[in-house]
Amino acid sequence: MEWRDEGVILSVRRHGETSAIAEILTAGHGRVLGLVRGGRSRQQRPVLQAGNAVQVVWRARLEEQLGTFVLEPLDLKAGAIMEEPFRLAGLATLSALAQLLPEREPHPRVYEALRIVLDAIDNDTVWPALLVRWELGLLDELGFGLDLSKCGASGSREHLVYVSPKSGKAVSAEAGEPFRDRLFALPAFLRESGAAAPGRDVIDGLKLAAYFLDRHLFEPRGVTFPEQQGWIIRVLAEKPH
Repeated sequence: MEWRDEGVILSVRRHGETSAIAEILTAGHGRVLGLVRGGRSRQQRPVLQAGNAVQVVWRARLEEQLGTFVLEPLDLKAGAIMEEPFRLAGLATLSALAQLLPEREPHPRVYEALRIVLDAIDNDTVWPALLVRWELGLLDELGFGLDLSKCGASGSREHLVYVSPKSGKAVSAEAGEPFRDRLFALPAFLRESGAAAPGRDVIDGLKLAAYFLDRHLFEPRGVTFPEQQGWIIRVLAEKPH
């Protein structure tokens, strides 16, 4: 069996003396693992880095087998990302969350959005807000999407400024005022198309997404939410807003 696709490398681990096993989120075949023969060679090492976009050829005798990858570089971003700790934390968060996707189940929207975040990762004023949107999109793709279109208490579509941690629904300023200390802030850039995403709003968005990702995806698996997201929040909090 054989198929061809494009993808982003999520992780790589050593296999034997000369080979490696790569985990790749592909556009049309989902999250797939495969053996890269000679993956530890000097020629392959720069390609086999998390965050790099590659052209993938997968081959196996049977569909359920691990299979082998033959990879060609498309966009090698990993080297530049690794030189910047802030961006590396973003990449690590993306990779850890993408690994929650079921294996070999296509999620083309998640893949395309991932490429958008990575395309912008050299702009520190842009990619953190895109990361928030990607995380909320991942929740939606896996069946745990938030409803930010109207107030869960009154049905109003006006003055939506909170999110309920219980229901995952937006709450209006009027309905949420008595409970504001128990609600999440709903950043303007998530409720208004084209709205700016200042640092404070991005922090609120990251905290919002992290809570529901942890609740629905990490806690049920008994694993810890990626600590890099907390570091991203701390860096943003130290910047002038």
